[in-house]
Amino acid sequence: MQKNEKETLEYNRNEDAMKLLMSSLNRHLHKIYQGGGTKNIAKLHAQGKLTARERIDLLLDKDCQRFEIGEFAGYEMYQEYGGCPSGGVVVVVGYVAKRMCVVVANDATVKAGAWFPITAKKNLRAQDFAIENHLPIIYLVDSAGVFLPLQDEIFPDRDDFGRMFRNNSVMSAMGIPQIAAIMGSCVAGGAYLPILSDEVLIVEKTGSVFLAGPALVQAAIGEQVDSESLGGATMHCQLSGVTDYQMPDDQTCIATVRTLVSQLGHKPKAGFDRIAPQMPALDPTEIYGIFPEAGAKPYDTLDIIKRLVDNSELTQYKETYGKSIICAYARIDGWAVGIVANQRKVTKNAKGEVQFGGVIYSDSADKAARFIMNCNQKHIPLVFLQDVTGFMVGSRSEQGGIIKDGAKMVNAMSNSIVPKFTIVMGNSYGAGNYAMCGRAYDPRLMMAWPTAKIAVMGGSQAAKTLLQIQIASKKGRGEEVTPQQEQDMFEHIKQRYDTQTTPYYAAARLWVDAIIDPLDTRKIISMGIEMASHKPITTDYKVGVMQT
Repeated sequence: MQKNEKETLEYNRNEDAMKLLMSSLNRHLHKIYQGGGTKNIAKLHAQGKLTARERIDLLLDKDCQRFEIGEFAGYEMYQEYGGCPSGGVVVVVGYVAKRMCVVVANDATVKAGAWFPITAKKNLRAQDFAIENHLPIIYLVDSAGVFLPLQDEIFPDRDDFGRMFRNNSVMSAMGIPQIAAIMGSCVAGGAYLPILSDEVLIVEKTGSVFLAGPALVQAAIGEQVDSESLGGATMHCQLSGVTDYQMPDDQTCIATVRTLVSQLGHKPKAGFDRIAPQMPALDPTEIYGIFPEAGAKPYDTLDIIKRLVDNSELTQYKETYGKSIICAYARIDGWAVGIVANQRKVTKNAKGEVQFGGVIYSDSADKAARFIMNCNQKHIPLVFLQDVTGFMVGSRSEQGGIIKDGAKMVNAMSNSIVPKFTIVMGNSYGAGNYAMCGRAYDPRLMMAWPTAKIAVMGGSQAAKTLLQIQIASKKGRGEEVTPQQEQDMFEHIKQRYDTQTTPYYAAARLWVDAIIDPLDTRKIISMGIEMASHKPITTDYKVGVMQT
């Protein structure tokens, strides 16, 4: 890259900032990967059991790509109970016997694998992956059941614990393979998850499954019975017939799961176009220096896209119209894709009017809607690159029909029949989050860079709005507010609001599936399209009524 001195300083500053963010991300992940801590891991090993991540490593093909979702689920939540690293369950999409699968493994080092509210939400997200993409799903079960202190937040509602068993049943009817390996406790309602699967393995001495454990049985009916007799491997494989395969240890169990997966039949795929992959002609590592340290600074989004797509080549759709959104055809790791990206540099429209970067204008929304419809007609997967501050406001925009054009874009995107993938690179504010395929619009994957910010609006803007409300309330009660008190209130509100906009806050609540290194973006999108290709498109594209 040819840069002047000022550009070089800016590039180096951006690169250093991104490296610091990545270093912080990796430190957080290292701690999360320890689960409930080294002492609990040692206890598990003493029982002859592997940890959730060790089981997954043994199950997945060696030297094959994978990605994990929900690593930050529960991050800084449930502190009064000692926390819940990774939501107490590990979910990975990877390859088993060369077949792409979803793997769900309870982490018994975290409260004995008990289910917190976020655990159920993460499990449901894993099942979404299987349902949306027709992928086999493998459950490695080792859980003490519902975390009782929070039972009211996990038990009764539509998208709570019971939804998993409904999904088990729905997936079975859809012909999606489900294999469950009971490698530890499997208690009460949780017992239905493996038994509703197609095939069930259970490990001797460590695996057990029952609706009520020995203590509860004694309390309920006065019967004294040990865990093995009540629900161990021998009983269920030889007497009840509840389980199908009796395994001597974790290693044999996992090897048998691999064998079962290797024998699955093959089904028709979606037929998304793919040719031989090419690396970008421009160095992807330069993304670190191009993406600005300060989220408000302009940059040319094309410089990012050219470092993500094959041979750095793309064909722009309506290049000179609606410039605040880039719409382009390209390839990522050989896959044909349609890219919808917020242009962050300042541009001018055909009338010579300035259009601010990251803002969606009427002409941009109109262009994006048309492009999205085209991609659906051609069965080309869509990739949304978010760095958006929202739609343009003001009398001129309202008179120009910004609501109508924004609604047209949302309609076209909402009804897409092709898979959608969303990468939050920077800002993701307000209705811009919605129009650019936020979580509410069912992207197959939604990933965030460490630079992401997700909120209704920016921190300063929100803090000023909330401050005005608080000051008006105080004055309404006859209280005086000094300039210093006003400044202190503003800083307090902004700090709290900024905390809620971080990618960690979003990932903890599964608003995004993961926080990723920008350099992994190509891999994630490629694996996502391969994942989505397992489900053929069987419906026609329809958008319903649009205001034109």
